[in-house]
Amino acid sequence: MPTFWMVRAGEAGYLINDFERASVVGIGWDGAGDFSEVASLDDMRRRIDTAYPDMKPLARAVSAGSAFKFRSTIKIGDRIVSYDPRAREYLIGTVAGDYEFKPGVIPDYNHVRAVRWDGRVSRDVLSQSSRNSLGSLVTIFQPGDDVRDELERALKGEKSGATVVPPLPAQKEELEVIRQNMAENAREFIKDMIRALSPDDMEMLTATLLRAMGFKARVTPKGADRGRDVIASRDGLGLEAPRIVAEVKHRPGTAMGAPDIRSFLAGLREGDRGLYVSTGGFSREAKYEADRSNIPATLVDLEDLAELVVEHYERFDSDGRALVPLIKIYWPKG
Repeated sequence: MPTFWMVRAGEAGYLINDFERASVVGIGWDGAGDFSEVASLDDMRRRIDTAYPDMKPLARAVSAGSAFKFRSTIKIGDRIVSYDPRAREYLIGTVAGDYEFKPGVIPDYNHVRAVRWDGRVSRDVLSQSSRNSLGSLVTIFQPGDDVRDELERALKGEKSGATVVPPLPAQKEELEVIRQNMAENAREFIKDMIRALSPDDMEMLTATLLRAMGFKARVTPKGADRGRDVIASRDGLGLEAPRIVAEVKHRPGTAMGAPDIRSFLAGLREGDRGLYVSTGGFSREAKYEADRSNIPATLVDLEDLAELVVEHYERFDSDGRALVPLIKIYWPKG
Protein backbone atom coordinates (compact mmCIF):
# COMPACT_ATOMS: atom_id res chain seq x y z
CA MET A 1 0.00 0.00 0.00
CA PRO A 2 1.32 3.50 -0.82
CA THR A 3 2.78 5.46 2.10
CA PHE A 4 0.94 8.57 3.28
CA TRP A 5 2.96 11.77 3.85
CA MET A 6 2.37 15.27 5.14
CA VAL A 7 4.64 17.88 3.50
CA ARG A 8 4.33 21.37 5.00
CA ALA A 9 3.99 24.28 2.55
CA GLY A 10 6.45 26.55 4.33
CA GLU A 11 5.90 28.65 7.44
CA ALA A 12 2.17 29.16 8.05
CA GLY A 13 1.49 27.37 4.75
CA TYR A 14 2.46 30.39 2.66
CA LEU A 15 3.40 28.25 -0.38
CA ILE A 16 0.23 26.12 -0.51
CA ASN A 17 -1.20 27.95 -3.54
CA ASP A 18 2.13 27.61 -5.33
CA PHE A 19 2.14 23.87 -4.57
CA GLU A 20 -1.32 23.60 -6.11
CA ARG A 21 -0.63 25.86 -9.10
CA ALA A 22 2.63 24.15 -10.09
CA SER A 23 1.43 20.61 -9.22
CA VAL A 24 4.38 20.00 -6.90
CA VAL A 25 5.44 19.76 -3.31
CA GLY A 26 8.73 21.28 -2.27
CA ILE A 27 11.19 21.86 0.56
CA GLY A 28 13.82 24.46 1.36
CA TRP A 29 17.46 24.02 2.41
CA ASP A 30 18.46 25.48 -0.94
CA GLY A 31 21.86 26.44 0.46
CA ALA A 32 22.83 22.76 0.39
CA GLY A 33 22.52 22.65 -3.40
CA ASP A 34 21.19 19.88 -5.64
CA PHE A 35 20.40 16.62 -3.78
CA SER A 36 20.41 14.47 -6.93
CA GLU A 37 23.77 12.89 -6.08
CA VAL A 38 22.97 12.32 -2.40
CA ALA A 39 23.04 8.55 -1.91
CA SER A 40 22.59 8.12 1.84
CA LEU A 41 21.40 9.81 5.01
CA ASP A 42 25.03 10.33 6.04
CA ASP A 43 25.66 12.16 2.75
CA MET A 44 22.66 14.38 3.44
CA ARG A 45 23.87 15.12 6.98
CA ARG A 46 27.25 16.21 5.63
CA ARG A 47 25.52 18.45 3.08
CA ILE A 48 23.33 20.14 5.71
CA ASP A 49 26.19 20.44 8.24
CA THR A 50 28.41 22.14 5.65
CA ALA A 51 25.70 24.46 4.33
CA TYR A 52 24.30 25.50 7.73
CA PRO A 53 27.14 25.47 10.30
CA ASP A 54 25.40 28.05 12.51
CA MET A 55 22.29 25.91 12.89
CA LYS A 56 22.04 23.99 16.17
CA PRO A 57 23.21 20.34 15.88
CA LEU A 58 19.79 18.90 16.69
CA ALA A 59 18.11 21.16 14.12
CA ARG A 60 20.66 20.11 11.50
CA ALA A 61 20.01 16.45 12.23
CA VAL A 62 16.23 16.91 11.93
CA SER A 63 16.66 18.91 8.73
CA ALA A 64 18.88 16.25 7.20
CA GLY A 65 16.36 13.55 8.04
CA SER A 66 13.49 15.50 6.47
CA ALA A 67 15.52 16.37 3.37
CA PHE A 68 16.53 12.74 2.86
CA LYS A 69 12.94 11.55 3.20
CA PHE A 70 11.94 14.03 0.50
CA ARG A 71 14.87 13.05 -1.72
CA SER A 72 14.77 9.26 -1.39
CA THR A 73 12.13 7.78 0.92
CA ILE A 74 9.00 9.26 -0.66
CA LYS A 75 8.09 7.20 -3.75
CA ILE A 76 6.03 7.75 -6.89
CA GLY A 77 2.49 6.65 -6.07
CA ASP A 78 2.65 7.69 -2.40
CA ARG A 79 -0.21 9.85 -1.16
CA ILE A 80 0.57 13.44 -0.13
CA VAL A 81 -1.28 15.99 1.99
CA SER A 82 -0.42 19.62 2.68
CA TYR A 83 -2.29 22.23 4.70
CA ASP A 84 -3.77 25.62 3.84
CA PRO A 85 -4.22 27.33 7.23
CA ARG A 86 -6.04 30.35 5.78
CA ALA A 87 -8.69 28.25 4.10
CA ARG A 88 -8.52 25.55 6.82
CA GLU A 89 -8.27 22.94 4.10
CA TYR A 90 -6.03 19.95 3.38
CA LEU A 91 -4.76 19.60 -0.19
CA ILE A 92 -4.53 15.90 -1.14
CA GLY A 93 -2.79 14.22 -4.06
CA THR A 94 -0.45 11.52 -5.34
CA VAL A 95 3.30 11.76 -5.93
CA ALA A 96 3.82 11.72 -9.69
CA GLY A 97 7.56 12.23 -10.06
CA ASP A 98 10.99 11.62 -8.58
CA TYR A 99 13.05 14.26 -6.79
CA GLU A 100 14.14 17.26 -8.92
CA PHE A 101 16.24 20.33 -8.26
CA LYS A 102 14.31 23.01 -10.17
CA PRO A 103 14.89 26.61 -9.06
CA GLY A 104 12.07 28.97 -9.98
CA VAL A 105 9.19 26.49 -10.08
CA ILE A 106 7.93 27.82 -6.76
CA PRO A 107 9.30 30.71 -4.65
CA ASP A 108 12.08 29.96 -2.15
CA TYR A 109 11.97 26.15 -2.53
CA ASN A 110 14.21 24.60 -5.20
CA HIS A 111 13.74 20.95 -4.21
CA VAL A 112 10.47 19.67 -5.72
CA ARG A 113 8.51 16.56 -6.62
CA ALA A 114 5.61 16.47 -9.10
CA VAL A 115 2.19 15.79 -7.60
CA ARG A 116 -1.21 15.10 -9.14
CA TRP A 117 -3.60 16.94 -6.85
CA ASP A 118 -7.04 15.38 -6.33
CA GLY A 119 -8.75 18.05 -4.27
CA ARG A 120 -9.21 19.63 -0.85
CA VAL A 121 -10.84 18.56 2.41
CA SER A 122 -12.07 20.98 5.07
CA ARG A 123 -10.44 20.61 8.47
CA ASP A 124 -13.89 21.02 10.02
CA VAL A 125 -15.10 17.62 8.81
CA LEU A 126 -12.21 15.68 10.40
CA SER A 127 -12.21 14.01 13.78
CA GLN A 128 -10.20 15.55 16.58
CA SER A 129 -7.87 12.57 16.46
CA SER A 130 -7.01 13.25 12.82
CA ARG A 131 -6.62 16.98 13.50
CA ASN A 132 -4.16 16.18 16.27
CA SER A 133 -2.18 13.80 14.06
CA LEU A 134 -1.98 16.38 11.28
CA GLY A 135 -0.96 19.14 13.69
CA SER A 136 2.73 18.33 13.96
CA LEU A 137 4.99 21.19 12.87
CA VAL A 138 7.63 18.83 11.44
CA THR A 139 8.25 19.59 7.75
CA ILE A 140 7.70 16.00 6.59
CA PHE A 141 6.05 13.18 8.55
CA GLN A 142 3.63 10.26 8.24
CA PRO A 143 0.25 11.02 9.85
CA GLY A 144 -0.84 7.36 9.78
CA ASP A 145 -3.23 5.11 7.89
CA ASP A 146 -6.31 6.06 9.91
CA VAL A 147 -5.84 9.71 9.04
CA ARG A 148 -5.29 8.87 5.37
CA ASP A 149 -8.46 6.76 5.29
CA GLU A 150 -10.53 9.53 6.87
CA LEU A 151 -9.19 12.10 4.41
CA GLU A 152 -9.87 9.76 1.47
CA ARG A 153 -13.46 9.25 2.61
CA ALA A 154 -13.94 13.00 3.04
CA LEU A 155 -12.43 13.61 -0.41
CA LYS A 156 -15.10 11.34 -1.88
CA GLY A 157 -17.81 13.25 -0.01
CA GLU A 158 -18.46 10.47 2.47
CA LYS A 159 -19.41 11.62 5.92
CA SER A 160 -17.07 10.56 8.69
CA GLY A 161 -19.48 11.52 11.44
CA ALA A 162 -16.78 13.76 12.83
CA THR A 163 -17.98 17.35 12.47
CA VAL A 164 -16.50 18.85 15.60
CA VAL A 165 -17.39 22.48 15.96
CA PRO A 166 -17.75 23.17 18.84
CA PRO A 167 -15.69 20.42 20.53
CA LEU A 168 -17.52 17.65 22.29
CA PRO A 169 -16.69 16.88 25.95
CA ALA A 170 -14.54 13.88 25.01
CA GLN A 171 -12.59 16.05 22.59
CA LYS A 172 -12.04 18.62 25.29
CA GLU A 173 -10.43 15.87 27.32
CA GLU A 174 -8.17 15.04 24.38
CA LEU A 175 -7.26 18.70 24.03
CA GLU A 176 -6.42 18.84 27.73
CA VAL A 177 -4.13 15.81 27.43
CA ILE A 178 -2.37 17.45 24.49
CA ARG A 179 -2.11 20.73 26.39
CA GLN A 180 -0.61 18.99 29.40
CA ASN A 181 1.90 17.15 27.21
CA MET A 182 2.89 20.38 25.50
CA ALA A 183 3.22 22.17 28.84
CA GLU A 184 5.41 19.39 30.21
CA ASN A 185 7.61 19.39 27.13
CA ALA A 186 7.86 23.18 27.28
CA ARG A 187 9.02 23.05 30.91
CA GLU A 188 11.70 20.55 29.99
CA PHE A 189 12.87 22.69 27.06
CA ILE A 190 13.02 25.74 29.32
CA LYS A 191 15.10 23.82 31.86
CA ASP A 192 17.40 22.74 29.01
CA MET A 193 17.87 26.40 28.05
CA ILE A 194 18.65 27.38 31.63
CA ARG A 195 21.11 24.51 32.07
CA ALA A 196 22.93 25.68 28.93
CA LEU A 197 23.65 29.13 30.41
CA SER A 198 27.10 30.03 31.69
CA PRO A 199 27.62 30.68 35.44
CA ASP A 200 27.80 34.43 34.75
CA ASP A 201 24.58 34.31 32.76
CA MET A 202 22.93 32.38 35.58
CA GLU A 203 23.74 35.21 37.98
CA MET A 204 22.31 37.69 35.50
CA LEU A 205 19.17 35.56 35.15
CA THR A 206 18.73 35.57 38.94
CA ALA A 207 19.05 39.35 39.02
CA THR A 208 16.59 39.66 36.12
CA LEU A 209 14.10 37.46 37.95
CA LEU A 210 14.33 39.56 41.10
CA ARG A 211 13.83 42.75 39.08
CA ALA A 212 10.76 41.19 37.45
CA MET A 213 9.45 40.52 40.97
CA GLY A 214 9.68 44.20 41.85
CA PHE A 215 13.15 44.50 43.35
CA LYS A 216 16.15 46.54 42.26
CA ALA A 217 18.86 43.94 41.80
CA ARG A 218 22.46 43.89 40.68
CA VAL A 219 25.14 41.29 40.14
CA THR A 220 28.11 41.90 42.44
CA PRO A 221 31.61 42.41 41.00
CA LYS A 222 33.75 39.31 40.56
CA GLY A 223 36.02 38.42 43.45
CA ALA A 224 35.64 37.32 47.04
CA ASP A 225 31.91 38.02 47.26
CA ARG A 226 31.38 35.84 50.36
CA GLY A 227 28.34 34.17 48.84
CA ARG A 228 26.82 37.46 47.65
CA ASP A 229 26.45 36.94 43.89
CA VAL A 230 23.32 39.09 43.60
CA ILE A 231 22.05 41.83 45.93
CA ALA A 232 18.47 43.09 45.77
CA SER A 233 16.18 45.40 47.71
CA ARG A 234 13.11 47.54 47.11
CA ASP A 235 15.05 50.81 47.09
CA GLY A 236 18.22 49.52 45.45
CA LEU A 237 20.36 50.72 48.37
CA GLY A 238 19.56 48.00 50.86
CA LEU A 239 18.04 50.49 53.29
CA GLU A 240 14.49 49.25 52.82
CA ALA A 241 13.50 45.74 53.89
CA PRO A 242 13.57 43.10 52.66
CA ARG A 243 17.24 43.02 51.69
CA ILE A 244 17.89 39.90 49.59
CA VAL A 245 21.29 38.28 49.31
CA ALA A 246 21.54 35.57 46.66
CA GLU A 247 24.19 32.95 46.04
CA VAL A 248 24.07 31.25 42.65
CA LYS A 249 25.66 27.87 41.97
CA HIS A 250 25.37 26.63 38.41
CA ARG A 251 26.53 23.03 38.77
CA PRO A 252 23.78 20.89 37.17
CA GLY A 253 25.36 17.62 38.25
CA THR A 254 26.15 18.59 41.84
CA ALA A 255 23.64 18.97 44.67
CA MET A 256 24.53 21.51 47.35
CA GLY A 257 25.02 20.00 50.81
CA ALA A 258 24.53 21.17 54.37
CA PRO A 259 28.05 22.69 54.65
CA ASP A 260 27.36 24.90 51.60
CA ILE A 261 24.15 26.21 53.15
CA ARG A 262 25.74 26.77 56.58
CA SER A 263 28.56 28.74 54.97
CA PHE A 264 26.07 30.87 53.06
CA LEU A 265 23.90 31.52 56.11
CA ALA A 266 26.93 32.47 58.18
CA GLY A 267 27.56 35.39 55.83
CA LEU A 268 24.09 36.88 56.29
CA ARG A 269 23.29 39.53 58.87
CA GLU A 270 20.17 40.77 60.60
CA GLY A 271 17.67 42.13 58.10
CA ASP A 272 18.95 39.95 55.26
CA ARG A 273 16.87 37.39 53.42
CA GLY A 274 18.82 34.54 51.88
CA LEU A 275 18.23 33.15 48.39
CA TYR A 276 20.31 30.15 47.30
CA VAL A 277 19.97 29.13 43.65
CA SER A 278 21.40 25.74 42.69
CA THR A 279 20.74 24.16 39.30
CA GLY A 280 22.08 20.90 40.75
CA GLY A 281 19.51 20.89 43.55
CA PHE A 282 20.01 20.37 47.27
CA SER A 283 20.57 17.45 49.59
CA ARG A 284 18.02 16.64 52.29
CA GLU A 285 20.44 17.91 54.92
CA ALA A 286 20.88 21.20 53.04
CA LYS A 287 17.11 21.74 53.05
CA TYR A 288 17.06 21.03 56.79
CA GLU A 289 19.77 23.66 57.39
CA ALA A 290 17.71 26.26 55.53
CA ASP A 291 14.51 25.33 57.37
CA ARG A 292 16.04 25.72 60.81
CA SER A 293 17.93 28.94 60.06
CA ASN A 294 17.14 32.00 62.19
CA ILE A 295 17.52 34.14 59.06
CA PRO A 296 14.83 33.39 56.45
CA ALA A 297 16.35 31.55 53.50
CA THR A 298 14.80 30.13 50.35
CA LEU A 299 16.37 27.37 48.27
CA VAL A 300 15.62 27.39 44.53
CA ASP A 301 16.54 24.42 42.34
CA LEU A 302 16.29 24.11 38.55
CA GLU A 303 12.62 23.11 38.61
CA ASP A 304 11.73 26.04 40.86
CA LEU A 305 13.78 28.42 38.73
CA ALA A 306 12.03 27.37 35.52
CA GLU A 307 8.62 27.86 37.15
CA LEU A 308 9.60 31.31 38.40
CA VAL A 309 10.92 32.31 34.99
CA VAL A 310 7.60 31.37 33.36
CA GLU A 311 5.54 33.03 36.10
CA HIS A 312 7.36 36.38 35.87
CA TYR A 313 8.53 36.35 32.23
CA GLU A 314 6.08 39.07 31.16
CA ARG A 315 8.06 41.54 33.30
CA PHE A 316 11.52 40.41 32.19
CA ASP A 317 13.75 43.12 30.75
CA SER A 318 15.43 42.74 27.36
CA ASP A 319 18.63 41.30 28.86
CA GLY A 320 16.67 38.59 30.63
CA ARG A 321 14.63 37.75 27.54
CA ALA A 322 17.85 37.40 25.57
CA LEU A 323 19.11 34.83 28.08
CA VAL A 324 15.93 32.73 27.93
CA PRO A 325 14.01 33.65 24.75
CA LEU A 326 10.39 32.45 25.03
CA ILE A 327 7.19 33.08 23.13
CA LYS A 328 3.57 32.93 24.30
CA ILE A 329 1.34 30.27 22.82
CA TYR A 330 -2.43 30.73 22.85
CA TRP A 331 -4.51 27.61 23.54
CA PRO A 332 -8.27 27.01 23.08
CA LYS A 333 -10.19 27.64 26.29
CA GLY A 334 -11.85 24.49 27.59
